Amino acid sequence: MRKASLLLAFSVALLIPAFGQGQPAARKIDSDFVKQQFGDQFTLVPEIGAGFGDLDGDGVEDVIIAARCKNPLIDQSEHNYRVVDPYYEYFGYGDPKLTTTFSAGDPAHRGLVVLIIYGVGKDGWHSATPKAKFVIVNLPYKALSIRKFNLKKKTVEAIYIEEAGEMGDSSAVFFDGKKFKYVPMGGDMQ
Repeated sequence: MRKASLLLAFSVALLIPAFGQGQPAARKIDSDFVKQQFGDQFTLVPEIGAGFGDLDGDGVEDVIIAARCKNPLIDQSEHNYRVVDPYYEYFGYGDPKLTTTFSAGDPAHRGLVVLIIYGVGKDGWHSATPKAKFVIVNLPYKALSIRKFNLKKKTVEAIYIEEAGEMGDSSAVFFDGKKFKYVPMGGDMQ
């Protein structure tokens, strides 16, 4: 009986540390995190915040973060992200070197960007070395979310945008396996 009790106690003692080593603690998304991942040019837009989903379809959680930036191209090499502009690409002007010089009509929407971190492995977007990072420029948003989006042959997760402006239009941005694509969707998302 005593041997069985000692064996049980020893087994429990071995298992206790294993429970504490599950998933890593969730990193807080704040301005410090944004600056660490993308550089000092970026600041979090806390009233819009972040969203979570699997944008690239690899089964690993990704994150989108609403932010502001005056010059997103400046820290691109140092912080290993890519600047893309699916909004103006839809209208035929997709080069961010050119389109980042365009000025938003409403000063409240100037400099708005969407930051994306593709997760990798069991840590997802928390990973010290993410799969990829992107900065999407020129999306005229007032709210963001990640939702299912139906393509012709499959369903993917996409960034749904409640667009700024009087019309209350909505749109989506999804990753097609090669690049991000913008799709206008018309009226209010609600």
